[in-house]
Amino acid sequence: MTSVIDARDLTKKYKHATALDNVCLSIEKDSIYGLLGRNGAGKTTLMSILTAQNFATSGDVEIFGEHPYENARVLNRMCFVRESQKYPEDATAKHAIATARLFFPCWDQSLAEELIDDFRLPLKTPIKKLSRGQQSAVGVIIGLASRAEITFFDEPYLGFDAVARQMFYDRLIADYAECPRTIVLSSHLIDEVANLIENVIVIDRGRIIMDESTEEARTRAVNIVGDADSVQRLVAGREVIHREALGRVSSVTILGQLSDVDREFIADANLDLTPVSLQQLIVRTTQADTTSSNEDENTGPLTDTDVRSLQS
Repeated sequence: MTSVIDARDLTKKYKHATALDNVCLSIEKDSIYGLLGRNGAGKTTLMSILTAQNFATSGDVEIFGEHPYENARVLNRMCFVRESQKYPEDATAKHAIATARLFFPCWDQSLAEELIDDFRLPLKTPIKKLSRGQQSAVGVIIGLASRAEITFFDEPYLGFDAVARQMFYDRLIADYAECPRTIVLSSHLIDEVANLIENVIVIDRGRIIMDESTEEARTRAVNIVGDADSVQRLVAGREVIHREALGRVSSVTILGQLSDVDREFIADANLDLTPVSLQQLIVRTTQADTTSSNEDENTGPLTDTDVRSLQS
């Protein structure tokens, strides 16, 4: 596939902090990406640099094969819906949408009007007097109706109730199916967007720690529950990202695939395998201590001898 965004060794340093640390990534054409991570992880900084609204301390960005800074050929092909977009003091939603219509060459006015009705957006009220959800609706409408080849949504649902969020998700998928483009969606509601996104990029402390398809991410981890000794024997030498215990019962989440030997051991030891949701995986991965993988005995994975020992 063709990449539309390429970032190499992006670093952004402030006086007392590093917001991005040697970030490298490629984002492909006509795909929906989830840009996920904790508050302060560097998501908004990364999107601001990719859309030429901020400058990297070092590194390089190419959008459509060109540098985006002060480059109209690139900038009018991108739309960045910020979490807290600033508007002129007396600007109304009508003004904001009319201005956006002039900027984006692929603007779909009929879609914009449908979305205005869907979100029941007051057009003549100053944006600063709108509710938080109505302000978010202004950004969502512009982001979808722009039909920009690359659209960034930075926490677009803030202030939305469950009905409005679902409306946004439904509209996003329907319009993406009609008009494919590259969409980068930054969200804290990982479980809600898990079925929308095709690719997952997780950033933590300014570094990319996961960059793969959603399907691949779902198979990265497994949760094992059962007798503490048997669980410990199974997970010894593996990368543990979460652990809980209640009496003689342990619940451990590990990274990596299970072998046939592992599955035979699990069956014989009456252990349970439970799925790890995308949200659980990301939360536990970003919370895991860097030394957690060394907490267990360094005995390596199970062997046939281990299984026969249990059976006997």
